Amino acid sequence: MELINGWLTGVKRVESPHYDDRPDDEIPSLLVIHNISLPPGEFGGPYIDRLFTGTLDPNQHPYFAGISQLRVSAHCLIRRDGEIVQYVPFDKRAWHAGVSLFEGRERCNDFSIGIEMEGTDDRDFSAEQYHSLSVVTQLLMAHYPISAGRITGHSDIAPGRKTDPGPHFDWAYYKKSISDESIR
Repeated sequence: MELINGWLTGVKRVESPHYDDRPDDEIPSLLVIHNISLPPGEFGGPYIDRLFTGTLDPNQHPYFAGISQLRVSAHCLIRRDGEIVQYVPFDKRAWHAGVSLFEGRERCNDFSIGIEMEGTDDRDFSAEQYHSLSVVTQLLMAHYPISAGRITGHSDIAPGRKTDPGPHFDWAYYKKSISDESIR
């Protein structure tokens, strides 16, 4: 896998219209980990892609009526089987963090990359997901000024408002994996 013009090579690409330019062409320096499942608690299916592309049908599930009008995106999604889907190039601003604060700086979307893990707050993530996340993280760290200390959860930049990636995300395992040279 390589990173060319903000896009990963060799992964599924589903382009989202929900992004814009970073202010003053800012270079991303923060990585934010999220979790998502649509409908809540269900995995697989096309619904995350549809949410991030603005094509989610509010009539397909009762939960969708409340979110189908949202204009949101992430840079990537990592599905349960480890498949990586990219929606927005990393040099552009995806709309994943909302009202947020990191080290005294607001508007984390301006300077961050958002990666969604297909999952919930109450279920462990798969080994395949951690592997894919580690590979992508190492690639991002090689191209952008992102260090292990500048990787955080959505819950940490939006406390009280967000809970993801949740207590089942194994931060120690993940942090160890991104320092493992053999994973590259």
